[in-house]
Parts: sequence; structure tokens; C-alpha cells
Amino acid sequence: MFVAMTTVSDVVAKQKKENILFSPETQTLEVAAATGTLTIGLVNQSSSNTVYAYVTGLAINNNYAVVLLQADGSTLYYPTNPSYDGSALKEDCAIPLGAPGSTTTVIIPYIAGGRIWFSVGSTLTFLLNSGIAGPGLVEPSVSNTSDPNYLKNWDFCEFTYNSDEVFANITYVDFVCLPISLTLNSTSGAVKHVRGLPSNGLATVCDGLIAQSAIDGAGWDQLIIRNGAIYLRALNPTQGIVFNSALFKNYWTSYVDAVWSKYASTPLIVNTQASWGDVLGLTSNLTSLSFSSIGSFTKPSAADIFGGASGAFAAQPNNTDQLLNIGARLDAALNRSTLLIDSFQPNNEVVSTYYKNAITNHYARIVHAANVDGLGYCFPYDDVTPDGGVNQCGAINDSSPSSLIVTVGGNNAYAQSKVSTVENDDSANENSLGTSRGDHSAPGEEQNVPSHLDAT
Repeated sequence: MFVAMTTVSDVVAKQKKENILFSPETQTLEVAAATGTLTIGLVNQSSSNTVYAYVTGLAINNNYAVVLLQADGSTLYYPTNPSYDGSALKEDCAIPLGAPGSTTTVIIPYIAGGRIWFSVGSTLTFLLNSGIAGPGLVEPSVSNTSDPNYLKNWDFCEFTYNSDEVFANITYVDFVCLPISLTLNSTSGAVKHVRGLPSNGLATVCDGLIAQSAIDGAGWDQLIIRNGAIYLRALNPTQGIVFNSALFKNYWTSYVDAVWSKYASTPLIVNTQASWGDVLGLTSNLTSLSFSSIGSFTKPSAADIFGGASGAFAAQPNNTDQLLNIGARLDAALNRSTLLIDSFQPNNEVVSTYYKNAITNHYARIVHAANVDGLGYCFPYDDVTPDGGVNQCGAINDSSPSSLIVTVGGNNAYAQSKVSTVENDDSANENSLGTSRGDHSAPGEEQNVPSHLDAT
């Protein structure tokens, strides 16, 4: 079915689902953003002398055209519509990083839907498809075994930089591979840091998946992709189901049944953290969870829970935004397995109670535990946060950025004691449209970290 890609949100959603980035068909020029640039330090904290970076996104000041940085780290490349799909880039966009411990500086304009990619050992292949408003950038995929990048060692983080702020996050929503960390320096002198995985993070995650599979036999070890005997990456359950449609098929059934039974007589209260306020839900005939005149949710499948966008959690024709908002909070509570212990979501949530049920998103549990600070997007609605709580998604933002440091490799990963915590930005918790993976602001932590530090 053809789906119009009218807005930036539309094209970013397609990028996340299909690994191809198009310009939006409705083009809007941000006229006040003509001179915005940001310096980004790319730090090699791997053990390899052969590391490349790529910077991709939509140029806000150029009608949201697809843009890449060229190999010099400052020249912009705007590819044109190709004559055939699968065309090669016409410019070299592989930015070589220096030796381990070194920093390579790049400069970006205002960009939406941005990604910073890293590849260790070899360059990556990006291709071009023809599009309505310009070319589509075909990005590396972890679910397409014929992709030329499939057996390569690569990963990415996400960012948006506009006239309001810079927002960046590390993500494990699709897979785990290379350790990436973020350090955001503000003109005020504040420093926000997301620490990411240590250098052995992937091995820790894979070993944890194997151990969990031995405990429950659910197939968590099938999420591990190897290149020979070497761990290459760990897929999230949604990507694992792409390779094996039977994987986790009935995994959530008993837990969901118990939840539906609990809320047959006890109301579930969901704080929308938006103008809708609190809404109450009850199960009806043990088939649907109904929220009065707003709408209802059917029992979700494993694919619905892990992916957060299909079946029970797909967009509905009536009260769309409100139901997406409620669905985001339900989905987060299901992944964290807290609906049987907390009937007021998400405001009664406590991080220490996440993932304690035997039936839970063990991928998310294991990945969070492997991160130095426990933070990082591990499923699409991992940014759902209690009012005043600690956001788990590994995102940082600042309205007055001076520089961003993005580090790959995990060597010398540090976890300083917390000096002060930035108060939650209301937009971080609003999530009113049920968006995810860096579509809204989230708090970081202020740290006494020198701005020149090669942070990891």
C-alpha cells in the first residue's frame, strides 16, 4: 500500500522501518536557520586504526533535502535523483578517523533525521533510489542478508540539530554492535554525557542472551548474529522475528492474559502526561482493554509488544493521537513487565522494578545492564518516563550547544559520580503522539567533564 511521506516525521518513520531516507513531499524552509552550524568531535576509542564515519540526514535549510558530509568532514553533498534505483553515491562520504585516542572534527548545518554512522575495518555502502521530492538514501540494513554491509562491523547514533536545540541519542532499538557514547557541551558550561557500552559490551550482551535462553528456552540466543565464530551483532526481538517468524510467537501470552484478568475489575490508570490527563481502562470480556469513549486495545501479540507499532498498537482511525499516547505507555509497561505490580502508569513506575518478571523483554534488560550508566533506547517506547523520573533512553539535548562529542569503541569508558541532574524537560515526557526513538527532548546529566575530554 502506498503511504504518502508528507512530513519529516513520515520520512523518519520510513527510515526506521525500511532503512531508506527520503525528503518529505511537503517542503518547508526554516528561514531563520541560515547560519546554524555545530562542531562535532568524532573520537576513536576502539582498538582499530581503520575506522570510518558517515553523517547523513535532511538539510533543514535546503528544503529538507537528503544530505551527507563528504570525506573532508565539512563539504555538503546533496545527491540528485538517480536514473535507476541502487545507484552509487557520486562523492566520497567516508570520513576517516585517526588512530585510537584521536579526535576528528566535522561541522554540520541544521539537520533533521540525522545519523552518525561508524564502521570499523572497512567503509560502508550507501546507495540511491529515485524519489518524488528527491533521491532516497538507501542505508545499511541488519535484516537484509544481501546488503553489502551485512557482514561488516558498523553502528550509528541519532541526532537532530535545529534552531531550537541539538538532540542526540544512542539507540539499541534495532541491534547492538559498536559501543557509542555522547557528550554534549553547552555554552553555559554544562556537560551532558551518555556513557554507552564498554569495549566488551557486545560480548556481554550476547553472553547474557545465551544465558537467558538456557533458562527459559525462549530463543533469545537466536538474536545473535555471528561472522564465523565472532559475535557480529545482537538483534532486537523485532529484527529476530524477521528471520524467524515463529520466534517468541506465544512468549507473552500468559503474561498478557494475567494483565487482562487483573484489569477486568481493577481500573488501569494511564497518565497521558498531556492535555488529556489521566484516563481509566478496564478489560471487557477479556478480549479488549477499553478506555471509555476514547477507544480500546486488543490483546497484543509478541510482535506488537516488541515493535510497538503493529496490531494492538497500530494507529487507529478515531482519536488517533490520544490512543497512540496511551498505547505508548501500555507498550512500555508490557516490555518492562510492570502492569501486574503498578496500576498507575507511568507515574508510579520505579526503574528498579523494571524487567523483574520472568516474562519480560530480556533483550532490553540485558542491554540496559550492559551499559555503563544503564541508559539507551532498547525498544521504541523506552523514552516513556514517570513525571520527575529518570529517562532510560540515553538521550541528551541542549538549546545552546557549543559542541557535541561522539565516541566509538568503548575504550576508557567512564562513569563519573553524578554532580547534578538536569530537570526533566516536559517535552521529554509528553510523548503525546506516541512517537519514539528520539522524536522529543529528553534530559541528560550535567557533569564536571572538561569540554576537550575524549569522552566515551
